Amino acid sequence: QAFATNEVDIDYVRTIMTNYKGDTKEWQQYVKFQPHRYTRNLVDGGNGKFNLMILCWAESQGSSIHNHSNSHCFMKCLQGTLIETKFAWPNGENEAEEAMHEIGRSELKDGKVAYINDSIGLHRVENPSHTDTGVTLHLYVPPYDHCNVYDERTGRANETHVTFYSRGGQLTKEE
Repeated sequence: QAFATNEVDIDYVRTIMTNYKGDTKEWQQYVKFQPHRYTRNLVDGGNGKFNLMILCWAESQGSSIHNHSNSHCFMKCLQGTLIETKFAWPNGENEAEEAMHEIGRSELKDGKVAYINDSIGLHRVENPSHTDTGVTLHLYVPPYDHCNVYDERTGRANETHVTFYSRGGQLTKEE
């Protein structure tokens, strides 16, 4: 019902994510860690309307600062503690490079749900722990296969293709 139309009811989807209790037995088969980078593990492709994923964050791993290619991003912490740092869009009107401007930071743990889209800004997600892993449930509406990553010191953007480490619990070949 949440995806019967192309319109996204942000409050409704956030409520669904918040109400999901996250029984470990339901999502453990999708948990796949990689020692050198966080992993994106596809749970459900949503018939092209959304991507539901489990992201796994080993100790001290984090994402680059990135956008969401006009997608809505809902994120729920299932295990561990993560830090989400939001950034303003870089000022592309002048040619001088400028450091990215942080506009917010929040701690995600204990089932907390976060939301971002490109009108809010950019973000980075990190596992600050040197001893514990983190697992998050992400819902992207609509799905996307590329985004921009940003250099925090200069604001420069580079387009990157996003891949899945696993699909349906099975490891993929590097895409």
